[in-house]
Amino acid sequence: MRRTLLATALLSLALSACNAPAPSAPTATNDAPAQAQADAAADAAFVELSRRWMDGAMAQSPVWATGVGDHRFDAEIDDLTDAGRKASLDFSRAMLAELDGIDIATLSRQNQVDALILRNQLRGDIWSAETLQGWAWDPQVYSGLAGGAIYSLMAREFAPLPQRLKSATARMEKIPTLFAQMRQNLDPVRVPRIHAETVARQNAGILTLVAEFIEPNAAQLEGEDRQRLDAAVSALREAVAEHQTWLDNELVPNARGEFRIGQKLYDEKLQFSLNASLGREEIGQRARDELERIRERMYVIAQGVLKDRPDAPALPDNPDDAQQQAAIEAALELAYAERPGRNEVVDYARKTLAEATAFTREQSIVSVPEAPVQIILMPEFQRGVAVAYCDSPGPLDRGLDTYYAISPIPDDWSEAQSESFLREYNNRMIHLLSIHEGVPGHYLEGAHSGDHPSTLRAVLRSGPFAEGWAVYTEKVMTDAGYLDRDPLFELVQLKFYARAVANAILDQGVHVDGWSREQAMDLMVRQTFQQESEAAGKWVRAQLTSAQLATYFVGAQEHFDMRKAVEAERGDAFDQKAYHDDVLAQGAPPVRFARQLILDEAIR
Repeated sequence: MRRTLLATALLSLALSACNAPAPSAPTATNDAPAQAQADAAADAAFVELSRRWMDGAMAQSPVWATGVGDHRFDAEIDDLTDAGRKASLDFSRAMLAELDGIDIATLSRQNQVDALILRNQLRGDIWSAETLQGWAWDPQVYSGLAGGAIYSLMAREFAPLPQRLKSATARMEKIPTLFAQMRQNLDPVRVPRIHAETVARQNAGILTLVAEFIEPNAAQLEGEDRQRLDAAVSALREAVAEHQTWLDNELVPNARGEFRIGQKLYDEKLQFSLNASLGREEIGQRARDELERIRERMYVIAQGVLKDRPDAPALPDNPDDAQQQAAIEAALELAYAERPGRNEVVDYARKTLAEATAFTREQSIVSVPEAPVQIILMPEFQRGVAVAYCDSPGPLDRGLDTYYAISPIPDDWSEAQSESFLREYNNRMIHLLSIHEGVPGHYLEGAHSGDHPSTLRAVLRSGPFAEGWAVYTEKVMTDAGYLDRDPLFELVQLKFYARAVANAILDQGVHVDGWSREQAMDLMVRQTFQQESEAAGKWVRAQLTSAQLATYFVGAQEHFDMRKAVEAERGDAFDQKAYHDDVLAQGAPPVRFARQLILDEAIR
């Protein structure tokens, strides 16, 4: 769950004004001041409610709190006992009742947005606890907490290492209790087998975190602190082994739950997850239409790059499906052939980030900070899944570096594994990753959004806004002529975009339409040209998650729609850089709210 922290000073107004009776016969001369006073009191009440919600939410979700940068509870871990869950649910209900008692229309426009974001979060938390009940059937809830309890403390230098090690010691002492809660709460009959098997494979990974972050730094502690750390590590090893026995002998053999959540739950979860202007049916239809358009454009590009090649397939103006497929695949092979060597990935990623940053500045696409992003090697335990990711600090950990993490090819990979990986992550794809993860994508969006005064909005940052922006910028850079309008770059960009479109189709296909693995693989491998190994991993992800894979496509569509609306309103006065700066200045709310703020529409 994502929660919030609103570190804003209360307005110096008497909250009793909220309940003050209105004058029996207000005059024209005092209407405006009285209304202004009432509106200010409503804003103050909302700020106070947000502050109290922050205190309670962070205390109930200590692992999440550490991740977002509130370090008051770094030694604690979430309580998922019956009593702990009830306390959290009661708290959310009470906060929602208070929020519903505030007339949102009387708040400032910025606070109207924040109030609606908070309402969606509270309603989603209640729905998750009462209706979805992941605590009773999804073992990932517990494994994610166990790993996050250590990783969120040790991955970033928000405090001196000895201090973080002491907090990690306290949390390692509590993880065995979390395992016991998992064994108590889970009903194996409700647990999907794919979830049970995945967590059983991942269970020992918590000891990898200990080996990676804790043990190499244990000498930073001395005396009783060191003894306590060593004892915690030893007890954790025993607890992980005991838990593995239960996973292998009890949970996996008896797991018989359905991983597909079905249309009703999917539609409800989609509402809370996306908080978007698009519903499931419209998302599905737009995604299918967009995929058809993408493939048509990819075929046109293929005609251009293949027309003079003696080994080119048939390239008719009106191809059938097989001819379209063959031409696009042949053109993509030209892009796959240009890839870095297995020991050149990191250097090439550095080069592409520099080029993307320079181009963004030269073309006045969006304002770029002087110190963009620090490039680091991806930690070993995270390598081998993707070649890069953007690792931003928690929104409350201000002043810490943002990392563009780049993965070298693992030393133990065969040449065949390396070749398959680099066919997907070829030269042009790495350029796109630097755009998506770095500039003008995730890093730049985070740098701008972090300046917004609402900490609530920063902590409850919209996934569709952030992911949609990153996908949107890929097209912006392509349209601006990145890499000298190289047609193969546009082809790879369209393939990358098709992956986001396919994610939305796949998510619905699996959880609502009951797709088989064969249907899913056809969408990914044949229709959107993904490598077999990547598609196989996405099939597993689609079973383990729901209503998240749609994030990329929905966010991008809302960004495209918002730009069209603003261009239509501003006409010849539209300026791309000013528009992008304006969008990012909104603080990453759901895109529909950014649009309403920019176009001065009613907040709804």
